[in-house]
Amino acid sequence: MKKSKSYKSKVGLFIVLGTLLLVVALYLIGNRQHIFSKNIQLYAVFQNVNGLQLGNNVRYSGINVGTVNNIEMMNNAEIVVQMMIEEKTGAFIKKDAIASIGSDGLVGSMVVNIIPGKTDLQAVISKDTIASYSKIGTDDMLSTLNVTNENAALLTSDLLQITDRVLNGEGVLGALVSDSILTRDIKKMLYNLNQTTRGTNTAVTNLNALISKIDMDKSPAGILLTDSIAGSQMKNVFSQLETSSMAISEATKMLNEMVFEMKNEDNAINYLINEETLPRNIDSTLIHLKRASEKLDQNMEALRHNFLFRGYFRKQARLEKKNNKAREKDEN
Repeated sequence: MKKSKSYKSKVGLFIVLGTLLLVVALYLIGNRQHIFSKNIQLYAVFQNVNGLQLGNNVRYSGINVGTVNNIEMMNNAEIVVQMMIEEKTGAFIKKDAIASIGSDGLVGSMVVNIIPGKTDLQAVISKDTIASYSKIGTDDMLSTLNVTNENAALLTSDLLQITDRVLNGEGVLGALVSDSILTRDIKKMLYNLNQTTRGTNTAVTNLNALISKIDMDKSPAGILLTDSIAGSQMKNVFSQLETSSMAISEATKMLNEMVFEMKNEDNAINYLINEETLPRNIDSTLIHLKRASEKLDQNMEALRHNFLFRGYFRKQARLEKKNNKAREKDEN
């Protein structure tokens, strides 16, 4: 009888302890899944959930604030994730928050991370949809890495072919590598180019030094460079020179026309220049005039000695002498 009571007591104690452990476990699980707290529903649309499952945690700034309640595929490009968020925590989530899917550690389960927004907007309410951001998954990374490896292999093959051609002396690079004369010529050209650059730098330095020595206020060069009035005067001088040049051109044109007319056979000047007998006639006429003048002088001298005209010439001589004395008196 005593043994039966002891057995019953142990069974009862086991049942009570088991019930307590079950209640505590249910409470802890419910508390972890936010079953016993007041929640709000938030939605986010993703193109790839990367293995997210129901019951996975939802974190806001690294703190667990809810769980994934439902995952529904709308079409081939959109997957809607429903999240149960504690109402007291939802007051801190703004409408411009961004949801993304990440892993809990290196090999942990997937979680939904809610990143705070940048603007100070109103807090979300139940059944709001927040923006989402899809990170690159491991499969996408491996696919991209595979393509990169294939491209690297092709690039390596092409580079090997180019290297072989260069070593065989083909192309410009091959000629540069194998032809020592061409290399020497290129070095000489680069040396000459360097010398030219140095000479140019020296010339520019000298020019800057010369410009720095110019007195902009007193020197003629400075006045021409800075004085607008002097610049206007120089412009006027050049304008006048241009006008004079045009006038000279017109005069030259007219002179050419006159010369052309002078060359015409019907022109009097052309006749005077080109007629060969005219100079001989003029010389003959001058000779005759000279002889006539000499004979006229002889005749006048004969008249002076003639008694009929001697009185007249003496009278003219006295009159001329009198006039000379009168002029000398007036001059004194």
